[in-house]
Amino acid sequence: MNETLRDRILRKLDTLPDERGYQFLDYVEFLESRYAQKTAQTPNVLQRFAEGVEDSLRAGRVSATGIAETMGLLNKAMGVLQGVAAAGKSVASDVMEVAARTASRAAPTERADGTTSADTPPAPSSPPPNGAQSQSQEPTGGAS
Repeated sequence: MNETLRDRILRKLDTLPDERGYQFLDYVEFLESRYAQKTAQTPNVLQRFAEGVEDSLRAGRVSATGIAETMGLLNKAMGVLQGVAAAGKSVASDVMEVAARTASRAAPTERADGTTSADTPPAPSSPPPNGAQSQSQEPTGGAS
């Protein structure tokens, strides 16, 4: 459907009360089932849930106002859940980046002489303060 036609339909639809909007939805779904040239975009899990609730309310003969209020609350809840999901993905992405950087630093690197950083012992530490000897050194000189 071209954009101009879609916009024109939306303008007309915006003028209708909810009750007529549901009649319009029924008619569009009927036309889709008969004449659609391609399948509609599959809604995500939250949208499918909301549409199922809405269809159940309509089948139960709940007023259009009641349905609109219920759907408004569901839409707010879906917005919160989508925000939480986005935050969780962001945290997971950050954790993966840190893990990848840490792993790349810890991975042995090959040197020009063919050895790797894992083949050589770590560099000696600085001498102990105040002339104290480390545990691996034997005292020199003195009585045995």
